[in-house]
Amino acid sequence: MSQFPLNNCSNCGGEVSRKMISRDFNREGTTVTIDGIRAIVCNECGEVYFEPEAAQSWLDAANALFQLSRRNRQHKGTLVGVTG
Repeated sequence: MSQFPLNNCSNCGGEVSRKMISRDFNREGTTVTIDGIRAIVCNECGEVYFEPEAAQSWLDAANALFQLSRRNRQHKGTLVGVTG
C-alpha cells in the first residue's frame, strides 16, 4: 500500500489504522462479496478510506464477477465471493 497522507479521520478526528476488510456489492439482485480489501479505517467511528489505485482494482474485480454471474446465469440473489 502506498503512502496515504491520512493520520486522523476527517469525519470525527479519531486515529486511523490500516486494515483488511470485506465489502458487498449489489447489482440487479446479485450480491458480490470481495474479501481482503486494503483500507484505512477510523478506530473511533469506523469511517473507511481507500487509496484510489486500490479502489479501482477491487471495483474492476466486482465488475468482472457480475459479468461472470450473468454469463453463467447465476443471478438474482446468488452470492459470488472472492478473496483478494
